[in-house]
Amino acid sequence: MKNTNPVSLQEIKDTHVPSRNANIRHKEKLSKLDKLALWITTKVGSMGFFMVIFLWTATWLSWNTLAPVHLRFDPFPAFVLWLFISNMIQIFLMPLIMVGQNLQSRHSEIRAEEDYLINKKAELEIETILIHLENQNKLILQILAHMEKEQNK
Repeated sequence: MKNTNPVSLQEIKDTHVPSRNANIRHKEKLSKLDKLALWITTKVGSMGFFMVIFLWTATWLSWNTLAPVHLRFDPFPAFVLWLFISNMIQIFLMPLIMVGQNLQSRHSEIRAEEDYLINKKAELEIETILIHLENQNKLILQILAHMEKEQNK
């Protein structure tokens, strides 16, 4: 059987910690290296970065294929230097992207925890309101019954 004694608003305020912004909580916990990894992840995961890499690759390949022979620095079919550079970029970016994703995952967990706490608090408040409404209904029915008795006398 549930407790039918309504919880007061003051009891709710006393038992619950105020909600905090999950974004601020997350930023407070980040080290400088974490912030750098997030910045790199954000920049690398953008269409701007993709366009820079795409244009650079297209320019590199076009120059070394179409430029005058004496001006080509990595002539077709070599492109070994560009393959090496692109592989190095991938090797360095993959761990950074994973670090950034892990940090973003932690941020999501903090937001989920805050949402859970807010939902728990809202559930208690709603339950308290329902208990108050039930008590008011009982009182109203008692008053109506008493009024009917008075009228029937």
